Amino acid sequence: MTTTTHLLKTRRFAPLFVTQLFNAFNDNLYKNAMVLFVVYSVYNSEQAEASFSALASGLFILPFFLLSALAGQLADMRDKARIIRIVKFCEILIMIVGAAGLVMAWKGIAVDQFAIPLLLAALFAMGVHSTFFGPIKYAILPQHLHKDEVLAGTGWVEAGTYIAILAGTILAGWIPVEAAAVGIIITAVLGWLVSLQIPPAPAQGMVEPLDWHILRASRNLIRETMHNREVYYAILAISFFWTIGAVLFIQFPPLAKNVLMASKEVASLFLVVFSVGVAIGSVSVNALLKGTVSARYAPMSVIVMGVFVVAFYVVCRIWQTDQPTQLLSMAEFIAWPMASLILLSLLGIAVSGGMFVVPLYAFLTTRAAPDKASRTIAANNIVNSGAMVGGSLLAIGLSAAGVGITEQLLMSAAMCLISSWLAKRLLLAERDAVQQPAV
Repeated sequence: MTTTTHLLKTRRFAPLFVTQLFNAFNDNLYKNAMVLFVVYSVYNSEQAEASFSALASGLFILPFFLLSALAGQLADMRDKARIIRIVKFCEILIMIVGAAGLVMAWKGIAVDQFAIPLLLAALFAMGVHSTFFGPIKYAILPQHLHKDEVLAGTGWVEAGTYIAILAGTILAGWIPVEAAAVGIIITAVLGWLVSLQIPPAPAQGMVEPLDWHILRASRNLIRETMHNREVYYAILAISFFWTIGAVLFIQFPPLAKNVLMASKEVASLFLVVFSVGVAIGSVSVNALLKGTVSARYAPMSVIVMGVFVVAFYVVCRIWQTDQPTQLLSMAEFIAWPMASLILLSLLGIAVSGGMFVVPLYAFLTTRAAPDKASRTIAANNIVNSGAMVGGSLLAIGLSAAGVGITEQLLMSAAMCLISSWLAKRLLLAERDAVQQPAV
């Protein structure tokens, strides 16, 4: 059955889907409210703004690199639904800390000495929270859904994630920072309440002792996971994709302010267009594949993404030849020549990116043994986060070296070529594995 809206009416999927919506919404409401406030109201230097944006992204991603192995073990060895409820309760406490930092920054109380460190500490803690939630949101799907529903469920989770990112990003750009401080606490409470309705999802295999040695566990997890060629290439391709995504998200706020001379509402609009596009791509590729898990469209999708990144770069360069002299409001930006090309380029990047990445996540849950699904996702998160932290450090280094935000876009376009090559290797591995059982 390829008509998949019925999943949204079932208890085996709907509470998880809504919990994930609240999770992604809150992550982005907090993160974007923080970054936009600091970029537009605290700093007044392109280098400082780009460096802060990269630092914030790196801190959020770092826990995925450090703790994903433990998170994957825990999810496979314990009831996944119970872990979700614990994680969502912790989110309430983290958001109280983050809200305190936002209010202090808004009031101008010890901004550099205390408020910003507090904001970054809460962001890091949210990264820890998402590290433990991340493996479960995909790995629980084969446990609660029928085999022919897994790709659809993955697509809904991915599309829902970006719809929630869209909503959180819009609010972060438009509401006062003090309202965001209240909103993140309310959202955390709602997410925890909905998580109470997720059906049990107990361990499916032998319960093994947890390995608390982080580095050894990470090394062993990656080694055990990567022997499957399909999973191996899927993880590498996803990693390069999210490195590209991380660099683009780092660039959006300072690029909007310093290159396009646009207000924070326009910076928020960029993130919104990106999120809408990925959601469209996520749903579209499921329709094209008709429920079959395949990398058939992945190599070309990411090439198209690279072409749109180059187009975005070219339009930004042309924009700079007739740059505004003061920050443009939303209406002024939309009326400015070539604004439509900027937005269409962003939309093209996102749609093609969504079509690329969704089937790859489905590979991770369908090509792994059911009792190792969470650890497969966790191994993916370790490699992804390492690549994304590397991308953040590279962005910081390029900014420190004086490389302009616009020129850094070309790095993202070049990385699309690597992702396409990896996706092609995955497609070959998929064809070789036909008729072979999952491992």
